Amino acid sequence: TSRMTVVRFDDGRLWLHSPVPLSAPVREQLAGLGEVAYIVAPNKVHHMFAGDAAKAFPKAMLYGAPGLAEKRPGLRNLQTLAPAVPQEWAADLDQVFAAGFPFANETVFYHKASRTVIMTDLCQWWTGELNFPAKLYAGATGVRAGLQIPRTIRAAVRDPKAFAASARSILAWPFERVIVAHDAIVDDGAHAAVERAFACFTDRY
Repeated sequence: TSRMTVVRFDDGRLWLHSPVPLSAPVREQLAGLGEVAYIVAPNKVHHMFAGDAAKAFPKAMLYGAPGLAEKRPGLRNLQTLAPAVPQEWAADLDQVFAAGFPFANETVFYHKASRTVIMTDLCQWWTGELNFPAKLYAGATGVRAGLQIPRTIRAAVRDPKAFAASARSILAWPFERVIVAHDAIVDDGAHAAVERAFACFTDRY
C-alpha cells in the first residue's frame, strides 16, 4: 500500500522518495527516466527498501531521517537529512522537517517546478474500495472522509508548538498538489485540504 515518488531534476538526475520493491518493470521505468542520483528514506518508518535501492543504484547518494542510522546500522554511507536543504537538490526542491514528532522524524518536500508537496505519513486519505484491515485503520484514524493527520500520528506528536510551526512553514509554500505515501493524491484544492488537516495544531498552537 506504499507509494514511491520519483522526481526528475532539470539535468535528468532522478530522486527517489520512499523506495518500494524494485521489480523489473519498475527498474525499466526508472532507466527510461534518467539516472538515479538520490535515494531518500523520508522518515524512520519508510526505510524498508532503502538498502535494496542503494544496492541497485550504487552511485546514488542515500539520505535518511534523523535517527535512522541508529535504527538501521546496516545502511552504508547513509547521510542524515538536516533541516537545511542540501545543495545537491536545492534548485529543484525545498524541505521542512516536521519537528516535535520524534517517532518518525519526517521531512516534507516541495517540488518547485510542479508546485507539489511530497509527504509520507503526516497526512493521509484512504479512498475507494478497501479490504477489511485497511477500512478498519482508515475509520479508526479518521482518514476515510478526507485528507487528515491520522489520529495515531496526532497522539505521537510530543511538541505540538514545534509541530504547528513546521506546519505553517509547509503551508507557506504555494503548492497546488499533494502526494502522500498511502492511497489518495490530492490534485484539486490541495492547499486548502492540507490547511484543514493541519488546523488541529495550527488553530491551537
